[in-house]
Amino acid sequence: MAVNREQNGIQQLLAAEQEVQHVVNAARNAKTARLKQAKEETNREITEHRAQIEAEFQRKLAESSGDSGANVKRLERETETKIHHLKNEAERISNDVVNMLLKHVTTVKN
Repeated sequence: MAVNREQNGIQQLLAAEQEVQHVVNAARNAKTARLKQAKEETNREITEHRAQIEAEFQRKLAESSGDSGANVKRLERETETKIHHLKNEAERISNDVVNMLLKHVTTVKN
């Protein structure tokens, strides 16, 4: 009987070991599947984020490009206005400046 009990105990241990091995293998497979799923989800999120950032960049680029032409035209108008104003001022005071220079050049001081 003792031999039979030992055989039965060994058989139970072997069965338990096989069951544990199945549980470990199932856990490994589940872990591998979950890691694969996480990797796929991460890649999808990265792709979506990259597309969102690219769309935002393209939108800002389009806005700044559109504004660039308007800004150039605005700056050209402002520059022309300032040039015109400076020319008018120069014409208005040129006679006074010439007279002042002539007065200082022709005046002799002792």
